Formats: sequence, C-alpha cells, structure tokens
Amino acid sequence: MNALRRNVLKGATGAGAVAVAVAAGLITPARVLAATPRAAFDAKGVPDTLKALGIASPADSKDITIKAPDIAENGAVVPVEVTSGIAGTSAIAILAEKNASPLVAGFDFQGGAQGFISTRIKMANTSMVRAVVTAGGKTYTAAKEVKVTIGGCGG
Repeated sequence: MNALRRNVLKGATGAGAVAVAVAAGLITPARVLAATPRAAFDAKGVPDTLKALGIASPADSKDITIKAPDIAENGAVVPVEVTSGIAGTSAIAILAEKNASPLVAGFDFQGGAQGFISTRIKMANTSMVRAVVTAGGKTYTAAKEVKVTIGGCGG
C-alpha cells in the first residue's frame, strides 16, 4: 500500500473518531483545555499565584523530589522532573519564582495515576523552582534553586 495513502487513511480515521466523540459529548472543552484558573497564570508573584490556585499555606515535604539542573545553560529550555511520593497525589503545579508570571505548568491526575511529571520550562533568571503538590485535600511543596546563565525568557 502506498505510504501517502496509508497516512491519509490514518488521519481520516483519527479525525472521524474525534468528531464522533465530540458529537457524543465525550470530549468537552473543559476536559481538553487547561482547567487551571486564568488568574493563576496572570498572577505576578508566588503569593498571588498560590491564592489564585486556592492554596493557603502549603507544608514543606521531603516526599517531593525535583530533578532539575543546578545550572541551566539555556533559560529558554530547562528540563524539570517532579516526583511525588505522597499517596493520592491529584495535582502538581510548577512555579519559577522570579518569572514575570511564576506559574509555568499545572497538571491534574485522575484514577490513581502516579505522581510524576517531566517537562521543560522557561526561566527568566536564577530562581527557585517550586513544586506544589495536592494530595488528599492538603497541599505540600518543595523547592530547588536553578541558576540560569544565558537566554532566559527575560532576555
């Protein structure tokens, strides 16, 4: 079979499946798009960001591991992994404290998913990278300093 034809058929089948799911109401914008409040991404400081997320005062936890480079050579692409060893983890948010908008990512977990994320973030300059974990109705936090040498999102 021709490779182009195969790719067209795969794409058409996938698009058809999505269209059926949308028509049946199985996929809605709230399930597909970010459900994090817009105010949290627009907040200008860590306290305002936590307030917008509905978090009063997270407790420090040694059960949260942040794996990030000590020195990021390029602030535009900083690899970050967060692992939560707290049972019942339902959400993880990542904040870069000195960014103009500290909240850089938010992840929700369902159905007993493992509390682990791996992503790349943008950092303006040297600051603390903070993970905020929600588990069992409580919030916990851990932080790690990452030094940015060049090319942060601030210039």
